[in-house]
Amino acid sequence: MRKAERLFQIIQILRRGSRPITGAALAQELEVSKRTVYRDISDLIGQRVPITGEAGFGYLIDPSFDMPPLMLTPDEIEAVVLGSRWVASHGDTLIANAALDVVSKIAAMLPEALQIFITEPSAAVRPIPQRPAEMIDVAVIREAIRDGRKLRLRYQAVDGESSARIVWPVVIGYAETSRLLVAWCELRRDFRHFRTDRLLSIEVSEDAIGIRAGELRRRWEKWRDLQVADH
Repeated sequence: MRKAERLFQIIQILRRGSRPITGAALAQELEVSKRTVYRDISDLIGQRVPITGEAGFGYLIDPSFDMPPLMLTPDEIEAVVLGSRWVASHGDTLIANAALDVVSKIAAMLPEALQIFITEPSAAVRPIPQRPAEMIDVAVIREAIRDGRKLRLRYQAVDGESSARIVWPVVIGYAETSRLLVAWCELRRDFRHFRTDRLLSIEVSEDAIGIRAGELRRRWEKWRDLQVADH
């Protein structure tokens, strides 16, 4: 167990008890030596965690002490960092920056002992190859999805032929090196996937998609499941 994890667990153990907990009891639960526990307790007190007591008597933590509302475990911190870094490397500029902001906000509220799980996580995202250039702003698509608005777009197929479409956007899918707009296509009367790097232009329509929030997504999920079953 890394030191930061031990410090977190010591706080958790002390918080759940109403009587002094000896260093020996802490050492047994954490499966470390008493010397390690005493050193960790000293470090926590140095970080202004309100722990009182001494070796041989036991330790108490001030009942009024509480972790920040969003206190996370080491595994949760690393999960958020890993996910945020993936989004930062795959998303459009706005959502990539938002992912980095999330990590910064979490870092700002974490005690010093847990900062290592952000600065030195045990998992990492593999760098991706250069993504094809896009001529449109994917953030506009995300806004249309949130607002339930149709999109007018021009799309270039693999053979180079372009076509005008009116679509009902459902979701943006993120593949390893590309992004896809999943939408109901009025021209084809079915769901279609449009690679965002082949979108020549997009315009948010004043027209709403005309069905209640969430219904279009449920229809697409049913369609998707049928596609998977057929293959």
